[in-house]
Formats: sequence, C-alpha cells, structure tokens
Amino acid sequence: MFKPQVVVSHPQALQQVFATPTSKLDSGEPAGINSPFFGPQSLLALEGKPHQRQRKLLTPPLHGEKMLGNGRLISQITEEVSRQWPINQPFAVLPSLREISSQVILKVIFGLEDKSRYQTLKKLSIGLLKTPFLRILAIMIPALRRDLGAWSPWGSFLREIQTIDQLIYDEIHERTEETNQSRYDILSLMMLARDEDGLPMTEEELHDELITLLIAGNETTATALAWTLYWIYASPQIYANLLEEVDSLSVNLDPNVILRLPYLNAVCSEALRIYPVVLVGLQRVVKSPIEIMGYQLEPGTLVIPGIYLTHHREDLYPQPKQFQPERFLERQFAPHEFLPFGGGNRRCIGAEFALFEMKMALATILSHWEIELIDPQSVKPVRKGAVLSPAKGLQMRVTRLRSQKQFITQARSE
Repeated sequence: MFKPQVVVSHPQALQQVFATPTSKLDSGEPAGINSPFFGPQSLLALEGKPHQRQRKLLTPPLHGEKMLGNGRLISQITEEVSRQWPINQPFAVLPSLREISSQVILKVIFGLEDKSRYQTLKKLSIGLLKTPFLRILAIMIPALRRDLGAWSPWGSFLREIQTIDQLIYDEIHERTEETNQSRYDILSLMMLARDEDGLPMTEEELHDELITLLIAGNETTATALAWTLYWIYASPQIYANLLEEVDSLSVNLDPNVILRLPYLNAVCSEALRIYPVVLVGLQRVVKSPIEIMGYQLEPGTLVIPGIYLTHHREDLYPQPKQFQPERFLERQFAPHEFLPFGGGNRRCIGAEFALFEMKMALATILSHWEIELIDPQSVKPVRKGAVLSPAKGLQMRVTRLRSQKQFITQARSE
C-alpha cells in the first residue's frame, strides 16, 4: 500500500520541515530509505540517536583543514585525466568527469594504494552507475529482486555488490593493522574518530558509510561538474570573469584560497541551483500529527523536499531559467531557499567536500585548457537514474593548452 506523499517547495514550509523534531518527522529506513546499495548502518538508513552519532563521527573528516589537505591530490587527478583529452576534436567530457570523481573517491576518500584492489573497485563501481533498465526496476521494486543466477539482472547485481563488499572489508582489515598515523585520506580519519563514549566506528559502520560515499558521491559530483562546465563555456562573459579570477591567483595555488573564490563559488552555486543533480531531497515520514503552513499531516505521510521546484521559484530567483551567478554575490540564501544537497539533519554529509572537489577540478581545468562547447543549443537535461545529466555526455572541444598555472609541477617542487 502506497503512503500519501507531499512535495514541499515553499521556503516557509521547508523551514518548518527542517526544524521539526525528529521525534515527529524523520527519514531513514522507516521513511522507505532501504536501497540495496547501502547497508543498514548507512547514514541514509539510520534515524534518531544512531543517526546523530554517525553524523558527529563523519563530520570532521569531510570538513575543514583535514579536507583541505587533499586539495593537491584532487588537482593532480584532474590534470592527469584531462591530459587524455584530444586537441581540436569533439569528445564527450562527462566520462572524464566520472573518472575524476571515481579516482577522488578511491584515492582521497578510500586512500587505496593496492593497485589491483583499486582497479577492480573502480571498474565495478563505474559499472554500477551504468545500471541496465531491468536492474533499475528491481532496485526500485522489491518484488522484482529475484536471484535467477549470475546472468539474471538481480543475480549479477548481487554478485557485483558482494565483490565490492569484500574489497572494502579487505581494505578496512588491512588499515586496522596499519601503524601509519599521518595519512589524510577520509577512511583513515574515520577510523580515528571516536564518539562521546570513546568508541570507534565498527567495521560494518565503516563499510556501509564507504559504499554510501562510493555510490552516492560519484555520479552526482561528475554531473554537477558537467553542468557547471556547460554554463561556464555557454557564456563568454561568465567564462571571462571566472578566468580573470583564477588567473589573478599566485603561482603557488592554495586550496584554501580556491575554496573561497567568490565568483567561482557563485558559478558553482548557480549551476547547482538551475540544474540540481537530484530533483528532490530525502523523504521524511510523519511519526506524529504535525502542521505545515496550516496543513495537517497525519502519521505515515511522506514529506519530500522539492529541490528543483524551490530553485525555480520566481519569488526567490527572478528569471529562474537564466543562469545568473551574480545572484549569489548579491544575496546570501537561507538553507531553506537554496538546498542542492538537501537540508536539516538530512543535508548531505559530503556537501562541503563535493563543492571543494568541484572548485579544485574547475580551477585546474580553467588554468590548463581553452575549451569550447559543441553546439550549445543541443544540450538538454536527460534523466539518468536519479540524476539529471547533459545530453550526449556534453560534447566539447579543447582548442589549446594554456598551462598558466602549473598545479602539479608546483605541488611536486614543494
């Protein structure tokens, strides 16, 4: 039996939703968040105190100075991938952005050094993102989840997940016995985190959070980067403004400085506003009767934040279909007005890291290459799984190498 659903896009209503106590309105498994991708200890599936504990443990590794320590590696990954781009030949940039995002997850978050494990996990994770239609149906409809052997849609999926699970657990087991305390990868920092009782995350918790970051953070970041590149190169003036800001930096580019570039931040924010990679936020289930803007909602009702609808409100964003980064220079939008990563206690735990990755990758690309769009008018949003991607993988052409800022050369000389 389907539960009644309410999609919320009014800022005042969203503010109420995000401020409602979790005893009355919360997400997690009771709200139907039980994807076969993620385990029961995933932050997405937890609720109440276990969810609060997990967020406290995960927040430090994905924020602040510890996060900034990985900036050079993100730039290096971006440069190495972009070196493969052909000169003066059309190519789809989205696969390269998926490669960058995948490498960042496996090298920066997982800290993988075993080449065989790295290559296998990368191949399997990218394969999961190209899920066939029948497998998508099985993921969405539990009744279709039938293991009819290795060649059946669900059977092959289960075997791929099992292989990924084993690879992740092998890495966790090895890392547990490691004595190197100077690593900056996110997994190492997660393993050092302790809760209020001085207890670390269990192996199951580490596994479930890692696979959540692997699946939820790959295609979303790559797609956000693709849309941002589209809007940058679709407007000569926006490109010129952004290039002037990036070129004004010293040769010794500091990730902390790039993170805070005002126009780069405005461009990324506007890209996430006009085409948020997911249309809605995590659904919440009403646990006890609540009132939202005069509407009475009974227990069992699902409340869904409408991200796309909110971002396209005329009263919030005049001329919402136009790409105007200046909106974010002229005004500070509240969390219930601008919510590309969701909001409240269910805001994506990796939001700050994702934005940081976007900015480091974009600054690297802008500094090294001159690029143009192939037929900008033909680029339309298409639904691919849970995200909105640019059609045809975003066709672009590199016209020449700039190399105004030698990120990697400088990083290696330090």
